[in-house]
Amino acid sequence: MKASNISKRSFYIKNVVFKGNLSDQKTVDRMNGLINDVIYKHQKVLTEFLDPGERDILKKLAGNEVCLQSFGGYLNAEKKRVVITEDWTTVSPLSYQISLFEIEYPQKFVSLTHSDVLGSIANAGIETSTFGDIITDGNGRWQFFGKSELTDFFQYEITHIGHTKVKLRPISSEKILAVEDESKHLTVIASSLRLDAVLAAIAKQSRSQIKANIKNNLVKLNWHTIKDFNIIIEEDDVLSLRHFGRCKIMSISTTKKGNYKVVYKLWQTKRKKRRS
Repeated sequence: MKASNISKRSFYIKNVVFKGNLSDQKTVDRMNGLINDVIYKHQKVLTEFLDPGERDILKKLAGNEVCLQSFGGYLNAEKKRVVITEDWTTVSPLSYQISLFEIEYPQKFVSLTHSDVLGSIANAGIETSTFGDIITDGNGRWQFFGKSELTDFFQYEITHIGHTKVKLRPISSEKILAVEDESKHLTVIASSLRLDAVLAAIAKQSRSQIKANIKNNLVKLNWHTIKDFNIIIEEDDVLSLRHFGRCKIMSISTTKKGNYKVVYKLWQTKRKKRRS
């Protein structure tokens, strides 16, 4: 494969795929490198855990040149590891080298949130790409998926979540929790389908506040950090605002007054409840 084809891939991503700014260039370069390893070294590549935005970049870059298969530990996983091969070959779940961990802690006296768990794992000195989804049954039990090769690290290095002493125990994938869906279906009326207008209506903030959040890299569109608040929102777009939550646009229709009725699915950031 000629080097010019590599630059064509990058050009395509930069000019076609992104609806916002080009802050994902490092991801583009990294994914290009993985694809090149498969093409030039003729070897299978297993990626880290990739979020949907990263997998979207990988898919666009890969085109028809290589084959991609992904798995995150369970059916509807958000973060997944991807196997990249030159030709199609069946990949078993074990090949993704993903382990499931149960978080053991005194549930009777302490409550944990997703942010608690994420923060403690992310601050343990490892990259966030080394672990996948964090899941709960909504009744105090928490689990997460991690790279199997880091099992010892997770077990022996992560002993606290916040001030709570915990034990991380590898368990069989058959014992995965029935994941609680904490999303809500909601509707807002927006005067425009511009990103700042739609997100302002959803988050109940002013458009100037949303523009400031965009400027401070607190807003993502389809898992990509964006800078342009003039982008027109479409159905199936996923918007996220740090400290507020994430939403998926389910449908858009026009009202009699010329405004826009936006139906969306919201996963709102949970704040830790204070104990009295």
